[in-house]
Amino acid sequence: MATIPWVGLRPQRPERLGHPWVFAGEIGEVSRDASDGDIVRVSDSRGRLLGMALLNTQSKITLRYLSWFEQDIDADWWTNQLMTAIDRRRRLPEADRTDAIRLINGEADGLPGLIVDRYAGVLVVQMLALGLEPWREVIVETLAGLEYAESIWERSDVHVRELEGLEQRTGLMAGVEPPALVEVFERRARLLVDVREGQKTGMFVDQRRNRMAAAAYANDCRVLNCFSYSGGFAVHAALAGAREVINVDSSGAALELAARNMALNGVADRHRAMETNCFDLLREWSDSDDRLDLVILDPPAFTKSRATIPGALRGYKEINLRAMRLLRRNGILVTCSCSQHIDDQTFRGMLVDAAFDARREIRILEQHGQGPDHPQLPRAPETRYLTCVIAEIE
Repeated sequence: MATIPWVGLRPQRPERLGHPWVFAGEIGEVSRDASDGDIVRVSDSRGRLLGMALLNTQSKITLRYLSWFEQDIDADWWTNQLMTAIDRRRRLPEADRTDAIRLINGEADGLPGLIVDRYAGVLVVQMLALGLEPWREVIVETLAGLEYAESIWERSDVHVRELEGLEQRTGLMAGVEPPALVEVFERRARLLVDVREGQKTGMFVDQRRNRMAAAAYANDCRVLNCFSYSGGFAVHAALAGAREVINVDSSGAALELAARNMALNGVADRHRAMETNCFDLLREWSDSDDRLDLVILDPPAFTKSRATIPGALRGYKEINLRAMRLLRRNGILVTCSCSQHIDDQTFRGMLVDAAFDARREIRILEQHGQGPDHPQLPRAPETRYLTCVIAEIE
């Protein structure tokens, strides 16, 4: 094996062992021949091998592990790692229920910083780590070899690229230009996805199972879908028999796409859209005499750091308290958090506090996270970021 650069670590806390990231403060020494973007050999403070990692001294996440033992990380390694992750998705129950699925989930698939979502014949790629750039051509060539890959579109238009010392990028990587909207299916539901400018990579594929779980309670209900974006929860609820679905979002463009999705599924006659701030609407409606059967809360992340957790919890409590007051007796609340710093226990505690202040009783019926195409690493709590609680409110 050719000589490669190396990094030696300072003594690590036991809970950090096996984590796919090494932060700047944990670095002891870096060999002189190491450059940012290199693959390096990592050893602990006693010189014992820990594995192979991507190096970036410009980033707080200085090392991202690729392997836990010494090996050649070459083009064949990248191809094999990519195909192993994609083959893993073929074994999932979702494989024949949708053509909108995450194929590569970064660290959880041993490919740190790489996200690939499939929307029918379009693959949307995010490359979020500097060390991926030398392997860009291999990654694209491997993805282009998939039988369904008509187009590969890059959406590396996120702030984390700048933290890695990289410019944001979007555009065609391979194949033909994707259409403005790509149609996908989730069981019965058909959904239009804006892969070029939509949120994340175009749609929240991590909420697929939660959309279906929520729909199971929607028959003959009046449903309020807050922070609706493109209306995925609403479409599933309407197809399950909801008699009215109200999508609420501050973005007119999102509501327009949601309306198209409702029409695409033949349920436009039961749909109403409201372009407004969800906090304001929940406050106003909860003080009125109107009551709803099912309220869905799927807000964006309220915190990106531990420092802002208290403020985020106040925000979550406010919308959940208002939603509880808005529900009829024994109504259903579907409430979500995608803030990775708010763990399940903290989120449930917030719900208890909200119910107490709303003078309501809460009974949790179901609790879910992201789907199995978004696997989690037990040693990396950051890989579990999504909580979805379905509760009965008395």
